[in-house]
Amino acid sequence: MADAHPIPGADRVATAHEMIARYNAQDADAYVALMTEGACEAGYRGAVLREGREGVRAGLKAMFAEFPQNRADILSSYLLGDTVVLHEKVARSPEAEPFEVMSIYSFDDDGKVDRVEFIR
Repeated sequence: MADAHPIPGADRVATAHEMIARYNAQDADAYVALMTEGACEAGYRGAVLREGREGVRAGLKAMFAEFPQNRADILSSYLLGDTVVLHEKVARSPEAEPFEVMSIYSFDDDGKVDRVEFIR
């Protein structure tokens, strides 16, 4: 029987998973559609890597051009309050040594991603 009470925040986990699906499809436009205008991607507690929706779009398009076989696989997902953390394995190409990353997704009140921070 289906649970009549959805898990609070489950939609945020679904959004983070959808972002990875769009990332793997190398669709920067669809990826940033799930973000706020002022969203950014940054190193954990560090410098902003891509600023604003347009900065993220441009950065992803450049990376996808450089690594056309880039792929991220979700190893596990965590939800604490409104924050989602994904443990991912990323490979730039089938021949490249994969690396692991923790991605921390923060959301605005409307459920759009406002910030993604990476621990690598």
